[in-house]
Amino acid sequence: MKTCHQFNTVRGEYEREIGYMLAHSKRYEGRPAAKSSAKQAASAKQRMARALSSHVGRCPECG
Repeated sequence: MKTCHQFNTVRGEYEREIGYMLAHSKRYEGRPAAKSSAKQAASAKQRMARALSSHVGRCPECG
């Protein structure tokens, strides 16, 4: 699937954010902050999927 620059930018931002959260979760394993960060990462993955899906639906270059 061919995607546009905006799609790649949005995906990159979400992946970076998710990476930070997962790294934080690993660093503080066994603490409440780690569990919270892991939940936030899972939520961010869902938001990313929703955002990219809606983008593909309305972008003429990606669709």
